[in-house]
Amino acid sequence: MKRLLIAGCGDLGQRLAAVVAGKGWQVTGLRRRAEVLQAPIRPLSADLSRPDTLVPVAGHWDAVVYQATPDERSEAGYRRAYRDGLANLLELISTPRLLFVSSTAVYGEDQGSWVDEDTPPEPQRFNGQIMLEAEDLAGSAGGICVRFSGIYGPGREYLLRSVRTGKARCRRTPPQWTNRIHVDDCAGVLAHLLDLDRAEPVYCATDNLPAPRCEVLDWLATRLGVEPPAEDDQAEGCGKRISNRRLTSSGYRFLYPDFRSGYASLLP
Repeated sequence: MKRLLIAGCGDLGQRLAAVVAGKGWQVTGLRRRAEVLQAPIRPLSADLSRPDTLVPVAGHWDAVVYQATPDERSEAGYRRAYRDGLANLLELISTPRLLFVSSTAVYGEDQGSWVDEDTPPEPQRFNGQIMLEAEDLAGSAGGICVRFSGIYGPGREYLLRSVRTGKARCRRTPPQWTNRIHVDDCAGVLAHLLDLDRAEPVYCATDNLPAPRCEVLDWLATRLGVEPPAEDDQAEGCGKRISNRRLTSSGYRFLYPDFRSGYASLLP
């Protein structure tokens, strides 16, 4: 049986384990408090920022998925979680298939243009800058970087709550483009890339339909039976539209190809 290590095994890691467990993978989940993990995951308590705790994972793995999350939303927190944690792990393990969970925050585009894997990343904020540093580290180890757009789904319902409570705002002209992916598709994408024979070094993982923020909020308001969002005339930037062509060309098919199908699964 093939051995998979999920480093930073949170909600997404548990969903991934559920997808691959019946496909010949033995899954070990690493996190600070691994006792919360359940079968089919083999729990392993360790801290990616503390190399001394990582000794039990040393050795060869058939695949490793690195999907750490920062313990604080600060430059130091991001550096510990993404760059330093990955460096610590790579000192101890070897694997032919390393997946690094990254973010479309590495792109700096904010004028509504299309971007893809060939678009030069020019992050404007520290989170994207540190993520790009970690991508370089993963790439130097032969890894595959998976750039997820905005993740939503069970437990990730901020947009729904903001519409339901009347706190949502958006600018209608010019539109603010948004991109998203359902968390179950995140797990599906990772499982797909684990088994892909010939993979590219970078994939943008986002659904098939970039959409103006107001379009998404208006649709949610209609479904929830509440007032549409108020105009936000102070909003800056137009966002970006992210292409998933490389991912879909590799054979992946989305469970939720657009925001309507994905959010409908969260509504009564």
